[in-house]
Amino acid sequence: MSDIQRVGVVGSGLMGSGIAEVCARAGLDVLVAEVDPDAAEAARGRIASSLGKGVRSGKLSAEDRDAALERIRFTTDLADFADRNLVVEAVAENEQVKTDVFTALDKVVEDPEAIFASNTSSIPIMKLGMATGRPEQVIGVHFFNPVPVLKLVELVPSLLTGEQTRVRAEEFVTGALGKQVIRSQDRAGFVVNALLIPYLLSSIRMLESGFASAEDIDNGMVLGCAHPMGPLRLADLIGLDTTKAIAESMYEEFKEPLYSPPPLLLRMVDAGLLGKKSGRGFHNYAA
Repeated sequence: MSDIQRVGVVGSGLMGSGIAEVCARAGLDVLVAEVDPDAAEAARGRIASSLGKGVRSGKLSAEDRDAALERIRFTTDLADFADRNLVVEAVAENEQVKTDVFTALDKVVEDPEAIFASNTSSIPIMKLGMATGRPEQVIGVHFFNPVPVLKLVELVPSLLTGEQTRVRAEEFVTGALGKQVIRSQDRAGFVVNALLIPYLLSSIRMLESGFASAEDIDNGMVLGCAHPMGPLRLADLIGLDTTKAIAESMYEEFKEPLYSPPPLLLRMVDAGLLGKKSGRGFHNYAA
């Protein structure tokens, strides 16, 4: 059983909100940091909506929903994280933004054994660990969207992550949250994205070249390979900005052409066509 009872989550977008929700449903005290009260209120709405779906589907009682919401508090000041046992960083997939968060957390979290976790998809954990004075307590804990539904979590220690941190992080993920763990070396993309991103980029190149339409590419993989979702719809769901950021991080590390984001992806991100969250990507979601 995990000894972690007080969890902090930095960032409450889709991933941060989901992480906060599963921690609260597990009976933990959850504190979420956001940039301003409006962002915090939006996050509370996302979490309440997700919990409401659980009630309507019969997977959660109304009492458990209300109790989970009661366990989640919001702040705009990272200094309030002083008493946290574990903090999960879930901000934008940008190395500088993430390292700034870890540097700030290192100054305020008082627990000498606190775990500093990152939900990064691709940024090396070593770089984040070295932004603190305790890299042995920094580890990648990569959840998948939607967090309340998908069971997988990638655990990614750096070369300096301590064994105690590895053990406690795994006990937390499997014991407290009931997730399934796979382990990865600290390489950009880890296990899942190292396999997934080249596939998504290949589908974008196929569309870009005029080889096939978006619908036909997606239907080909859904109906021909029994995938639950086609690659272009999946890229839209992940977010084209996030897909681009992961690809760039992997290309920076490995210099493999298959990791290089295609021009079409770059232009769509420049245009703000980010996928489902913006209402339009390779498919239109405005309706």
